[in-house]
Amino acid sequence: MASASGNSIPKRSLGGWALIAVPYFWLFLFFLAPFFIVFKISLSQVAIAIPPYFPTFDLGLGLDNLIEDLKEFSVENYLFLTEDDLYWKSYLSSVMIAGISTFITLLVGYPIAYGMARTPKKWRPTLLMLVILPFWTSFLIRVYAWIGILKNEGLLNQLLLALGVIDEPLVILNTNIAVYIGIVYSYLPFLVLPLYASLEKLDETLLEAAEDLGCPPWLAFWKITLPLSIPGMIAGCFLVFIPAVGEFVIPDLLGGSDTLMIGKTLWVEFFNNRDWPVSSAVAVILLLILVIPIVLFQNQQQKMSERDG
Repeated sequence: MASASGNSIPKRSLGGWALIAVPYFWLFLFFLAPFFIVFKISLSQVAIAIPPYFPTFDLGLGLDNLIEDLKEFSVENYLFLTEDDLYWKSYLSSVMIAGISTFITLLVGYPIAYGMARTPKKWRPTLLMLVILPFWTSFLIRVYAWIGILKNEGLLNQLLLALGVIDEPLVILNTNIAVYIGIVYSYLPFLVLPLYASLEKLDETLLEAAEDLGCPPWLAFWKITLPLSIPGMIAGCFLVFIPAVGEFVIPDLLGGSDTLMIGKTLWVEFFNNRDWPVSSAVAVILLLILVIPIVLFQNQQQKMSERDG
């Protein structure tokens, strides 16, 4: 029996290592490897060639040529980003627009998630399907649909004019307001779903106990429901804020010329100017802006949980 159990331990250990290796391999293949390629291009120099940068860092040329290529790498592109105010203004504008959009999405999504969690269980699958339903249509088509709604002769202005709410069409398209509307609509399910999952697991006996102790419903919500839903709120806000910062389609189609976001700036550098090194440097800085706060927040949460435990 001892030998049999002893032989089974390495098998379980090997299976455990294999299980852990799969997500790490996936992370390396689709995140770390592309990141190092982009980082390498960001240290290169622009060139009129295919690909439009030098050195190309070809590992098949031998060690001597590899060392010569490494000498050509520099941080000149990163220094250029600090000299041109277009880039840091794009970063600040993107963070501001994404932050405001995330806050509005939270204000809209919390009542939706809360209402879903409080409805009878037989209706919850239907409500979940309705939240996910927009994903069945192409993202690009849904953004284009908002053009028909928000333009001067669009459906929204026609409705408001017919109701007598306004005397002349509102200028919404090609403004930051249209960008906020597009981001909130497009990313609302990403906030509702984790928030609903957090609220749906809420122990209702806590609310019953608060009610028995004379606590009014609004105070019970503020003292019990809201704090216990914070993990879902944080997860949902991250899922909205991170892709909104680098959004390109929505500001390009719904925003105007004054709408400055790093996604548009990156697209112009990459496709119009054909400056791959600078655009790669922009992408690396954008990734660091998003990843570093998340890592710091996770470390802080881990320390708090270890301290509480």
